Amino acid sequence: MKRALQLLVAMMIAAGAAGCASVSYYAQSLEGHARIMAARKNVGKLIRDPSTPEPLRAKLSAADSIRRFATDELALPDNSSYRSYVDIGRDAVTFAVFAAPQFSLVPRTWCFPVFGCVPYRGYFSRKAATDSAVELHRQGLDVYVTGITAYSTLGWSSDPLLSTMLRQDDTYLASLVFHELAHQRLYVDGDSAFNEAFAVTVETTGVRKWLRAAGNRAGLLSYETDRRRKADFLGLIAKTRDELSQIYGSPRAPQQMAAAKAAAIDRLRVRYRQLRDRRWAGYRGYDAWFDAPINNAKLAATAVYGEQVPAFLRLFDLCSGDYPRFYASVRRIADLHGASRAEALKAATSCN
Repeated sequence: MKRALQLLVAMMIAAGAAGCASVSYYAQSLEGHARIMAARKNVGKLIRDPSTPEPLRAKLSAADSIRRFATDELALPDNSSYRSYVDIGRDAVTFAVFAAPQFSLVPRTWCFPVFGCVPYRGYFSRKAATDSAVELHRQGLDVYVTGITAYSTLGWSSDPLLSTMLRQDDTYLASLVFHELAHQRLYVDGDSAFNEAFAVTVETTGVRKWLRAAGNRAGLLSYETDRRRKADFLGLIAKTRDELSQIYGSPRAPQQMAAAKAAAIDRLRVRYRQLRDRRWAGYRGYDAWFDAPINNAKLAATAVYGEQVPAFLRLFDLCSGDYPRFYASVRRIADLHGASRAEALKAATSCN
């Protein structure tokens, strides 16, 4: 924890030249993270403690097994992360604010010491996130605020399991642990699309391996069904992004462009309902996403997590599912710069 606090303090000092608003932002990050770190309890002790409620004990036992699997089978960092637990008493640990221009799908980015530039700002307070979103909206930007279940300090501190991570089944818990540890395994400053797609690939392949190792055929079938739905969902988003890109690149007047944008989003909702009722046999797990407002910021946030995943999965197969070889290959690509990184990933024909 001392190292994490030193890092955050350094970030606050670095922000000083940028003005009071930046210092205030880093202060809330420091305070929120420090509060969580101070509340950590050792997972092993909680499992052995007879006063621990049985449902929590079962979840923590599963988490302990998942954590060992991450190191032993996925070659993820063997450190103190996810070996402690904190009940944060709310539905989200942080709230991410995304923003994009009214007629552009390119998200606004914010740059931070050590972590580089990312297309969002994170807040430990829902009110602070909402206030930030209101201010960005006043600037004429599309905004999107979403709750976050887990976050990573990239190994700078011993990230704990959070109560938000235990709300769903063990497959969901495994996916979060594998994803966040993947960020500790490899992280490229300023390339969120690369980082998130890499972590999603480790998460996806890791969950599949974990379910197979447990002989959980029903769980694997359910997981693969969820992955197909997610691919369908991202396909819908990609189609609408393509439509909007053409609209925004056209010589239309702002009022005409706004009308065309609204029509494209209406078509997205229609296509979703058709997909849900026909191909998905009425599955409504994405209804909330489509029922809420949709804008450029929301579409951009969704794209960050999905666009490069197919290329990473293909590279994983080229590496014969060998995690150390896969990580080494990804590291070589990560050492490239700018657009050449994505191009090399897409063009890869071997694991080298």
